[in-house]
Amino acid sequence: MKMSFRRIDYRKLNARLKENYNFQKVSGVLVDYGFSTVRLTNDWEGADFLAQHADGVTFLRVQLKPRLYFAKKYRGKDLWMCFRNGNDVFLFPHDEVVILFLDSGRIMKGSNSWEVNGGYSRGNIAKWMRPLLEKYRLKG
Repeated sequence: MKMSFRRIDYRKLNARLKENYNFQKVSGVLVDYGFSTVRLTNDWEGADFLAQHADGVTFLRVQLKPRLYFAKKYRGKDLWMCFRNGNDVFLFPHDEVVILFLDSGRIMKGSNSWEVNGGYSRGNIAKWMRPLLEKYRLKG
């Protein structure tokens, strides 16, 4: 059987296929940092996948998003947030980074998105955000 491979256009994928795509891309980066991943068929306390480190001790419950995202409903659940930005992956403890962003006074606090709707997302990472997120950037 002859097979011809063509790259897909991510923008044309439906939401579920985009999540599958992002999971595979993120997993490819995480393995370089010693993590193996297991996709969950249903969210488990907010986690989309589990990441276990080769050290045999570190075990992360991860919520995968297509962009930077915080939500009040994730507070206190010991979740790690993960999103792709170009070839890089950002993986960070939700509650710790929410505090950094709230303390910055630049966004979220007082916003309708955060105060009323309970969430905040951002498609592009502003220049002032980069220092807050840099230690959580995994190079792809």
